[in-house]
Order: sequence, then C-alpha cells, then structure tokens
Amino acid sequence: MRLREHISSVFPGRRRIRRRPFFTALLFALHVSTACATPYIPARDAQVLAELPAGARHAGAPSRQLTANRLDIALPLAQFYISRARATGDLRFLGYAEAVLAPWMSQPAVVPQVLVLHATILQSRHSFDASLIELDRALKMRPDDAQSWLTRATVLRVLGRYAEALTSCEHLAVAADPAIATLCRQSVLGLMGQLTSAYAAIAALSPKEMPPEARAWRYSELGEMAERLADDAAAEHWLREGLALAPQDFYMRLAYADLLLRQQRAAEALQLLAGYESMEPMLLRVAIAHRQLQDGASVQAEALLSSAFDVEQRRSDVVHRREQARFLLDVDQQPAAALAAAEENWKVQREPDDILILLRSAQAAHQAPAAAPALQFLQTTGLEDSRLAPYRDAT
Repeated sequence: MRLREHISSVFPGRRRIRRRPFFTALLFALHVSTACATPYIPARDAQVLAELPAGARHAGAPSRQLTANRLDIALPLAQFYISRARATGDLRFLGYAEAVLAPWMSQPAVVPQVLVLHATILQSRHSFDASLIELDRALKMRPDDAQSWLTRATVLRVLGRYAEALTSCEHLAVAADPAIATLCRQSVLGLMGQLTSAYAAIAALSPKEMPPEARAWRYSELGEMAERLADDAAAEHWLREGLALAPQDFYMRLAYADLLLRQQRAAEALQLLAGYESMEPMLLRVAIAHRQLQDGASVQAEALLSSAFDVEQRRSDVVHRREQARFLLDVDQQPAAALAAAEENWKVQREPDDILILLRSAQAAHQAPAAAPALQFLQTTGLEDSRLAPYRDAT
C-alpha cells in the first residue's frame, strides 16, 4: 500500500520525517558507472560530474564530530539526510544518516528517538524485520510514542501482517490526532475484507483540519481504494487532487501513472512523468509507456533499467525487486525471469502490487502453482482488488 510513502511526522512538536521510501531509487549515474568494467576518468579537473541540490552535500569532518557529541544536532541532520534520500532517490543519503546516528547507536542506552530514525533507515532498505526490532526497543522505553506506533503499523502492513498492524493503529488513539488514528485503522481494514466501508470512512474525514501530510495520505489512500473497487474515475479524481496538494509525492505520481498505463493512456502517462525520469520506478513506467505507443523511444530507458537491475542483482539488493519483475515481464518480455524476481520479491513484502505482479508473472510463464502463495494470502486476509480478478480467476 501507499501508507509508507505518505507518512511524515504529523504530530505536534516534531520535525517531519519521511517514512520508508517504497521506491527509494539509486541515481542512474551511480548504477551505470558501477556496472562498467572501466571507471570513467574526467578529461579535466574542472569537469562537473554531478550537481547536488543546495544543502545536500555531506557534512564535513568538523560537523560530523559535532554530531557525535550533540544529540540535538545529530537528530535533525539525520532527519535531513533521510528526507534527501526520499526526495532525490539517492540511497547514499541513508548512509550519511546512518553515519550520523552510529555514535549514538553504540551507546549503552540508546535513546528512543535514535532508534526510531534508525528503524526508518532500515525500513527504507527493506530490512523490515530489523526495523521492527528497533521500533519495539523504542516502544519499551516510550510506550505511548505515536510516531513509533505509526511506523510499526506501516512496516507490518507492508509485510501483510494486518492484524498486528491494526493493533499498532489502535495505540495511536491515545497520542495521535483522531484523524491520523482513523486513517491508519481504516487503511488496514480496507485490506482485510472491509474495503467498501473503509473507503467510505476515509472519504467522510474532513481534510480541513488535517496537516498537509495527512491530507496527502488521505487522497492517496482514497485513490488506491477506489482503484481496487474498480472505480477508475474516482481513483483518478483522488490522485489528481492529491498531486495538486503534494506535487512532489512520487508514490502518488507512480500510482496515477499505473492507472493511466492500465487504461492504455500512454501519452498522458509520459506527460505525467516528464522530468522524473532519474528514478528507476518512474523510468520503468516511461519505458512501458513507449512500449505501448510502439514509438521506438524506449531504448535508452531500457538500457538504463537493465544496467541498474543487473547491479542490484549482483548486490542482492531487494529494494526494487518488484520493479525488476515488472521490467522483465512488460518491457524485456521474459516471463520466466519475471516470475523468479516476483517470487523473490514475495519473500520480502506482500502488498497488493506484489500480489499483482506475482499473479501476472505466473500466468505469463504458464506456472500456475507459483501463484499459490498469493492466492492463499488473498483467501486468508480477505483482501479485495478488482485488478487481480482476471489473473486470479485464470490461475
């Protein structure tokens, strides 16, 4: 689900922290240079290799030393790096954040705020079990910490452990805004066979009193739910409203692009994604759109994606395994390889889109037994999604 993309710290008195980037992509320049056998050597010292956004450069040694002694400086800097990783898709910023937190993680008694930030980094790298361990440690010290409970609900939801996620949402009622608690609870219930009622409950929430992050989360949730209810017109309405409020929300943009591509509206999808091609998930949709248009313009995108996924495969990196499966299926047209990637992805996360790619790949590869885990998951949870019906029924 999109929950993890939209949750920031929306509680009074806290700095905003973007939660786990579902799609935290590495910059393609890094991928391509890593994949090459011979390193690129600039022709002259003054040659510019990359431009970093203002304020995004890694802190120098004096600043790092300061953060090792001042928690009040270390926490905001780590939060900043996490937010840069979310905004740019560059996972190096997560490494910077981890380096800032390292001295504080090695303390005999680690403070809860450090644990929650470290859990966020682990979540961003799809180390979900490790993230839960850190969150549980933080909650033992601060049982009423709303941010910890919200992050915990997010991770459990990604793992398909809905009953546990719902329990975490219930803890929010004590410390969080009622609208946040309702969003958390209803978004999980919508995955547990109560999609229609959960959709109505979230639609009934008034966005006027919500912080911007919560409003964006509401729009994204409604867009996703409407699509699962087979109401594409409503889904498009909610996603457009959400992007008008939060134009930099990459996950909503991806969700809208997927809706357009499913309706064979490739030209509109390309317009929506223009300027966002530096992130792998965005570029994947660009390649699929060009494939639909049959305009022969996807060659460069396909080469970049193939190189990037090859590097991730050699590193055993699972962050973009779902996107790799979709690339292999929809762009490279290798259903057997797509199924293998989808099965590996299923071991890590179990969201509706993970179910979709596994069912699609199993059908395309003519390997019906491979879909059994996803079908069993659907039966156990009661999850409803109209997009799954053609593949579920055929399988």
